[in-house]
Amino acid sequence: MRLQKYIALSGVASRRKAEELIQAGRVKVNDVTISEMGVNINPDVDHVTVDNKPIRVEDKKIYIMLHKPEGYVTTVTDQFNRPTVIDLIQDIQERIYPVGRLDYDTSGLLLMTNDGDLTYQLTHPKHEISKTYITTVKGQLNEKEQNRFKCGIDIGGYTTAPAELEVLKVDRSFSTIKVIIREGKNRQIRKMFDVLNHPVITLKRIAMGNLDIAQLPKGKWRHLSPEEVAYLKLL
Repeated sequence: MRLQKYIALSGVASRRKAEELIQAGRVKVNDVTISEMGVNINPDVDHVTVDNKPIRVEDKKIYIMLHKPEGYVTTVTDQFNRPTVIDLIQDIQERIYPVGRLDYDTSGLLLMTNDGDLTYQLTHPKHEISKTYITTVKGQLNEKEQNRFKCGIDIGGYTTAPAELEVLKVDRSFSTIKVIIREGKNRQIRKMFDVLNHPVITLKRIAMGNLDIAQLPKGKWRHLSPEEVAYLKLL
């Protein structure tokens, strides 16, 4: 088994993050530091540590939906001691981690699991899973700005893919807008509206694919149903 897959299956991190841990020299196999990709291990024989802590594959898979509040970082730990989304999850003994991320100031739907294969699938760009957001922005978008947003915007060396945009409500100073994207660059929606000179005031992810948080209060979490897990694995 590839080392990064083993790390992901252990619940320590996603496969992509596992590769970063390896490249940083934080992973050892049989007390030998590994810093290159492509290493295969025998899970029944080899001893693997991350930051000198032994890891093993988690047999019990956990799938959680969290309604993330603003003011939490989407990481397992934080070097600045800010609250993390892990602080909101109680009574779970298995090590879990976020699938993707939401910005510190963004609220809404966040999936968490210890299933490295599913995490890899859901975060890989080729799968293009739709993500639906409700945002409040400053000012009112004219038709030209709306079309520019939908067609793709250069946000600094990267042009976003086509997106969906629907203006839900406008008043003198602000607009409430529904946005659907199928990619997830860092602070992408905020950067897109910044380019249009309509800075984001609030941003909330309400759905990923067919999963939504309509009945889940902010700061609360629940296990996904078997049907929801099966749906995600078919995406």
